[in-house]
Amino acid sequence: MQIDVYDTYVTTTDNKRLHFDVFLPTGKPEEIAQQHAKKWLESIGIQAKDIRQESCRYCHSETAKPHVQEHIKQHGHYIYQMEGCPSPAR
Repeated sequence: MQIDVYDTYVTTTDNKRLHFDVFLPTGKPEEIAQQHAKKWLESIGIQAKDIRQESCRYCHSETAKPHVQEHIKQHGHYIYQMEGCPSPAR
């Protein structure tokens, strides 16, 4: 499965910086990545009013690893957590 990677940065009003990627099946519009980013932020307790700065932009395409493919098949997207993000659920 080919996926598009959307590089996402958020700075909260308390100066916490989060960096994560949103993976989508290739060809989905950027607005879908932004919607998934917002929903994920809300799921970890960060509301729109808590965000000072946000960017979610297409970065590149790649072949998804098997566990990412399975998650995308079930949920339509995958969040790859990096800088400042809470530990991913196992």
